Amino acid sequence: MTCEDGIVHAGPDSAGHAESVGRWVVAAAVLGSSLTFIDGTVVNVALPVLRRELGASSGQAQWVIESYMLFLASLILVGGALGDLWGRRRAFVTGTVMFAAASAWCAAAASAGQLIVARGVQGLGAALLVPGSLALISASFAKERRGRAIGTWAAWTSITAGVGPLLGGWLVERLSWRLIFLINLPIAALVLLITWWRVPESCDERAARIDWKGALLATAALFGLVWGLIEGGRAGFTEGPVVASLALGALLLGLFVWTERRVAHPMLPLRLFRSRTFAGANLLTLFLYCALSAIMFVLPFHLIERQGYSVVEAAASLLPFVIVMFALSRWSGGLMDRFGPRLPLTLGPMIAAAGCALFRLAVHPGPYWTRVFPAVLTVSLGMAVSVAPLTTAVMTSVEERQAGLASGINNAVSRLATLLAVALAGLLSGDTLANGLARVAWLCAALAVAGGVSAGALVQSGDRRAVRPLHPRPTM
Repeated sequence: MTCEDGIVHAGPDSAGHAESVGRWVVAAAVLGSSLTFIDGTVVNVALPVLRRELGASSGQAQWVIESYMLFLASLILVGGALGDLWGRRRAFVTGTVMFAAASAWCAAAASAGQLIVARGVQGLGAALLVPGSLALISASFAKERRGRAIGTWAAWTSITAGVGPLLGGWLVERLSWRLIFLINLPIAALVLLITWWRVPESCDERAARIDWKGALLATAALFGLVWGLIEGGRAGFTEGPVVASLALGALLLGLFVWTERRVAHPMLPLRLFRSRTFAGANLLTLFLYCALSAIMFVLPFHLIERQGYSVVEAAASLLPFVIVMFALSRWSGGLMDRFGPRLPLTLGPMIAAAGCALFRLAVHPGPYWTRVFPAVLTVSLGMAVSVAPLTTAVMTSVEERQAGLASGINNAVSRLATLLAVALAGLLSGDTLANGLARVAWLCAALAVAGGVSAGALVQSGDRRAVRPLHPRPTM
């Protein structure tokens, strides 16, 4: 077997054999991606129980999310580049093994500190696993069949995003929160079995060297900023360590930008942002996903600790979101054909902003259908209008050979949004996270409006080429 130009050559295989291999590749990618998608949603819902049983502070509860997102957001681009250089299957397998081992560590954690460290290792594994799943599909399918394969991957991962929180909530409520991590082990074992047995290796012999300096600076800068925001909300922003952390984070972020402009093979090619559409779409991603993630972080605390929802009921309260996103993603992709990207990328965030504001209704106890459901439904409609055109705008704003890099950057921005959202939500909520829903709702509405305004100002409407959306549901 040889590896040339990112395509695997394994002899004169028949078309039937190639199709069979393709099905196994999609199966491995779906199951691998599901590990990270399920954990991303279940842990949010389980946090109130987790915090109580481990005696964690609100800051530690935030770091259970932040330690995972810190390494995923800062290293996901490096993970994709490492797969191209080292071998996509090898990187995918390594990420799966790391994620599974860290999941076992999470399940065995005896303290909040141990859980936070284990979640950080999970983030390292996810930084290899997440870009590896789509890279394997792209390398294993011819261009004319790739869109359908990615669509299949997207549909199945959307289903796991809906079923995962319900299953995880049931495990937390009836048995133990530790099982939401242990359930990853049999799934990871199946991923490894399929990958070793059926998935061919691929790489790109023209891949550039890894930008380790940029990766280190990005990770350190984000850590400094997030730690400063979390500790500032607890101790105050005049405290010396908080001021030093924020200043160091800002300094390192500036140094990261300076370095990326000068290295030969940057992790984040800043030249892509010369495109107004690419810059506007990523700015919208940052604002919109920050709004969504902040709501998703605080809402379970409020429903469980203030309104008496069970963990399963709190998980089920968000099910309409997944259903609407799944049902309308193809329809919203068609909006690009009729109107171009600017209209849906302006209108969608405004609808989402209205939904965020409606979460004010959920502050007061009352029936789910009148207090929570209207907000969930409105936010999901706004996101459904936005997500497919957003992905399309990102992918069509760059040359085709840069599409994978553009998608990776947009993916990283969505993770960065979650990282910042949890820190901001904790800052507004204080130690009683369950009481912060009202303030967070207004913040999220403002963020969504800012995203729509930035998209309306920057995104160009001339290009209406439709592509199948790579992310028909938002990352949570």
